[in-house]
Amino acid sequence: MKKIIVPIDFSEHSEFALKTAARLARKYDAEVLVLHMLEMSDLMLTASEGLQYEKASFFIKLSEQKFEDFLKKDYLSDIKITPIIKHFKVFSEVDDVAKEHRADLIVMGSHGASGVKEFFVGSNTERVVRNSEIPVLVVKNMLNDVDFNDVVFACDFEEDAIKPYINASKMFNLIGGKLKLVYVNLPNERFKSSLEIEKRVVNFLNKADGNLDNLSNVNYVSDYTVEDGVLNFALKEGADMIAIPTHGKKGLAHFFEGSIGEDIANHATIPVMTFKI
Repeated sequence: MKKIIVPIDFSEHSEFALKTAARLARKYDAEVLVLHMLEMSDLMLTASEGLQYEKASFFIKLSEQKFEDFLKKDYLSDIKITPIIKHFKVFSEVDDVAKEHRADLIVMGSHGASGVKEFFVGSNTERVVRNSEIPVLVVKNMLNDVDFNDVVFACDFEEDAIKPYINASKMFNLIGGKLKLVYVNLPNERFKSSLEIEKRVVNFLNKADGNLDNLSNVNYVSDYTVEDGVLNFALKEGADMIAIPTHGKKGLAHFFEGSIGEDIANHATIPVMTFKI
């Protein structure tokens, strides 16, 4: 892990992400690319041509100064920091920056769910996840450490989950995390027998790993929803993180044929990392 991108908006939660990225960078001797995107669209649409330029210049300079002040943190003093400002708030650009700089990870802060209001649907975080070709780590609070030793990987063991599984395995092998795969068996028409699940898992691991060495790390749980099954299993195992696949432009809504990925990311109290299918 050599380069980590952190999009910030000067909020408390973006600072959670920045501190997490700083800890990761210090641990793995990585560079942190701190990205801020200006919201210029309303200004451009309403100002006259002459006034438009003056206002745009003023707000750009103001934001650059605020950005510079925001990065004057003691916890960043011994880390290589590269500040990047984009002048339009288009969150697909985060992936463009990641490709340009060959980044390995995006870290984003989010406030999570509050009552019936969900952070993930339609949020900046979801937009980044939908476009990102690299893993995205979503954090909701200040992490005491970044030792992600026990990671739950939610999997339906379909073939399109092979790519994110392989990428997750590489990532957590690198950082020393143990990957525990979990399949949630549901009642009614989605119920599968133990034999049906086992056949699917064996086929999946043979194609993904070329062997069955990880068979002992596969867990089956039964619950009323996939979200409850994954969250309850992660809680029972004392997991440090949940990893989930995403279908890119389709966001997380396709995962397990529903909004399960969004629900997990919304309601998990531990960090969530997404891997694109």
